[in-house]
Amino acid sequence: MCRLLGYIGSTIQLDRLLYKPKHSLIVQSYQPREMTSGLLNADGFGIGWYHPEKEVYPYTYKHTLPIWSDINLPQLSRYVETHCSLGYVRSATPGLPVDLINCQPFTRENLLFIHNGYIENFRQSLYRPIRNTLNDSTYQAISGTTDSEHIFALIINELHKSPSPNLEQALANALRELTSLAQTYQAYFSANLIVSNGRQLVASRYSSQFPTPSLYWLRDDPIYSDSVIIASEPLFEGNWKSCPEKSIISVGEDLEVNIDSIL
Repeated sequence: MCRLLGYIGSTIQLDRLLYKPKHSLIVQSYQPREMTSGLLNADGFGIGWYHPEKEVYPYTYKHTLPIWSDINLPQLSRYVETHCSLGYVRSATPGLPVDLINCQPFTRENLLFIHNGYIENFRQSLYRPIRNTLNDSTYQAISGTTDSEHIFALIINELHKSPSPNLEQALANALRELTSLAQTYQAYFSANLIVSNGRQLVASRYSSQFPTPSLYWLRDDPIYSDSVIIASEPLFEGNWKSCPEKSIISVGEDLEVNIDSIL
C-alpha cells in the first residue's frame, strides 16, 4: 500500500505540505499508522504540481529512492509554489518492478494521477482484459507495467468517450468497468486514488472487498486556510473527516467538497 496526498487552494510552498506537518508524507513513508498491508513506503516517491500562473500542464519530480533519502527534495520544495499538487510514497505491489517508469504521479496532457491500492495477481488476472477495453491512443500511451497506470488508462479512456469530459463521471465509469472486470476474472482490487487537472481534485475511496484503505479530507484548517487537503492519513491534529467507502470526493476551485456514492 502507498500513501497519498492532494492539495488545492491558496498558493503555498511545497515544503509546507511535505515537511512541516507532524505526520507529514515524509513521516508516513517510514512510520505509517493506517496501512492495511506492508510496513514501509520505501519503493520510490513522486510529487506533481501546477504553477498558479503559468501553463496548465503539470510538473513532476520522481525518484526510486525512499523519499527520506532524497537530498534535493527539501531544497526543491522550498522553491516551488503551487495552488494544486499531488504527492505519493510507494510500497510496490509484489512482482512489479521498482523503476522510474513505474513511479507516480502518472501524467497525460493536463492530468496528474496517483493511486493507493492494487489489483490482485495483476499480470495473471486483469492485465490483458483492461488493455482490451482501451482505444488505440490510450493503449499506446501506457509506458510502465503497474496496475496503477492501467487504472489511469481506464479513466483516460472514459474521458475520450465524451465530447464534454467530466473527471468525476470518468472516474466513476472507470471504477464500474474495473469492478465488472474484477468480478468476471475473480480478482480483488482496491482503488484509493486522486486525479487532478489543476482546477480540481477528484478522489475515490473504493475497493471490491472490505475493508477499504483509509482516506481523509480537511477543509479550511487554520494553518492551511482557503484550501482542501485529501490524504491517506491525517497530517496533523485537526478536523479531518473520513471519506465514506465506495465514494468519489470532488473539490473545485470554489473549494466546495462534494461526495457521491459509487453504486
